[in-house]
Amino acid sequence: MKVFGVDIGGSGIKGAPVDLERGELAEPRHKVLTPQPATPGAVADSVRDVVAHFGWTGPVGATFPGVITDGFTRTAANVDKGWIGTDAAQLLTGRLGGDCPVTLLNDADAAGLAEMRYGAGRGRRGTVIVLTLGTGIGSAVFTGGRLVPNTELGHLELNGHDAETRAATSAKDTEGLSWSHWARRLRKYLAHVEMLFSPELFVLGGGVSRKADKFLPLLDGIRAEIVPARLRNDAGIVGAAMAAHATRAAAPPAADGYREPAPAPAPPPRDAPPDAGGPPDAPVASPVGWPDAAR
Repeated sequence: MKVFGVDIGGSGIKGAPVDLERGELAEPRHKVLTPQPATPGAVADSVRDVVAHFGWTGPVGATFPGVITDGFTRTAANVDKGWIGTDAAQLLTGRLGGDCPVTLLNDADAAGLAEMRYGAGRGRRGTVIVLTLGTGIGSAVFTGGRLVPNTELGHLELNGHDAETRAATSAKDTEGLSWSHWARRLRKYLAHVEMLFSPELFVLGGGVSRKADKFLPLLDGIRAEIVPARLRNDAGIVGAAMAAHATRAAAPPAADGYREPAPAPAPPPRDAPPDAGGPPDAPVASPVGWPDAAR
């Protein structure tokens, strides 16, 4: 089964159809730069361009870098403040047209869902924290396999600063920090989060996860296990597609004859091959209860 996912970020907007049987992109992703200023209308136009690139019609999952409740954007740290209070799900659905209903969720929550279902967090039932390192720091907190949505731990105060302004990948780039200097900041941030939540596992995602060998060995003194994200920078797209599929699966029968599918199979064992877990047409089991993750 293929569903479209779009990941809206502070610097780029990327999307692709996702193969939900395997938890991977079905086609190479298409990316455009996030317009500046990143107003709702301008970003919606860019999302439309990404979806139109594939000629896609059907459900679309979209992520947003901020708190999402019932399709509304409640915060906007790295995009235009005009997003605050916007019915973003309705805005995007309107821009894409009636054939592309949009499900919206927090960007890090989407990445976390993908990592918990297909990636580094699969099979872990304790407290797992997925952190996306990029323009800011996004967070997804799971306990017993269930998501606590909209945690936004990148905005914790650390030494008088918004933590993400010191420890996000963007801080390394803009300040020209060495890997060791940036790792010291990141280690201090992880120690603070660990003190608050006592996770058993940190999963570090975002584009920088491709270079995990440069900084993971420098993150000493943290009790929790620390691993790079397996889906890397595609996790948000995959998680967005999961949300769109799960939302549609829970909807009542529509005019097109769609009916709710049979209950989803249990997620495959952590070390099972990616295509394990059910017959080809079975819906993908989410590690959380829906509609929690979309709100």
